[in-house]
Amino acid sequence: MRTEISKKILVIIPCYNEEKNVIALSEKLSKVAITGCSIVPLFINDSSKDNTLKVLREAGLNYLNNPINLNIGGTVQTGFFYAYKNGFDYAVQLDGDGQHPPAELNKLIEPLMDDKADVIIGSRFVSKEGFQSSAMRRFGINFFSKLNKLLVGITVKDPTSGYRAYNRKALAELIEYYPDEYPEPEAIVYLCNKKMRLLEVPVLMEERQGGVSSIRHFNSIYYMIKVSLNSIFLHLKMKLNG
Repeated sequence: MRTEISKKILVIIPCYNEEKNVIALSEKLSKVAITGCSIVPLFINDSSKDNTLKVLREAGLNYLNNPINLNIGGTVQTGFFYAYKNGFDYAVQLDGDGQHPPAELNKLIEPLMDDKADVIIGSRFVSKEGFQSSAMRRFGINFFSKLNKLLVGITVKDPTSGYRAYNRKALAELIEYYPDEYPEPEAIVYLCNKKMRLLEVPVLMEERQGGVSSIRHFNSIYYMIKVSLNSIFLHLKMKLNG
């Protein structure tokens, strides 16, 4: 039975041109309560070209600002460093576009508190409820699921999900390495090679509330090839280095 000890959760919210979403997201997060936990949102503005930084400042939200664009991977890893160095027990990665409902946060945190895993992945495909993405993206997601199975022997049904939670053991590994451009599938390979325990839990995703996705249809083939090669080379490198 879990003991009720106060735990600190940092919610890392990477933001690139999300001026239309950050206030609503902050309001939703303020309504989330998890027994035995304090929840601290951290918005990280990745050198947005719109008014994201201005909105964060004027609303008095907790934020960091990247003076240059670090891409999603570099921005999220900045949050991992912040969480680890400031003594947070858990860190949650939550996109700034409104697709990851804060109301589902407890589903990711409770397995960590019960020590069932080191990494929790929120999946739209476990229960197949909520927003299921486009057919083209589902094809890509299924491809990466099979690739990860081939490389590290585990099945993650939603390997591109950016709704994830980590304990300090996982954070210690992630501050050493985290993929920079399209990190989610490759991070699974890295974490499995580091012997982290991964668990996929069902969450109800929503459609993007505004802004534009970083993965466009015209470069989806490039995305699949790049991430596939990165994952394969990373896996081989880690195996060779023991």
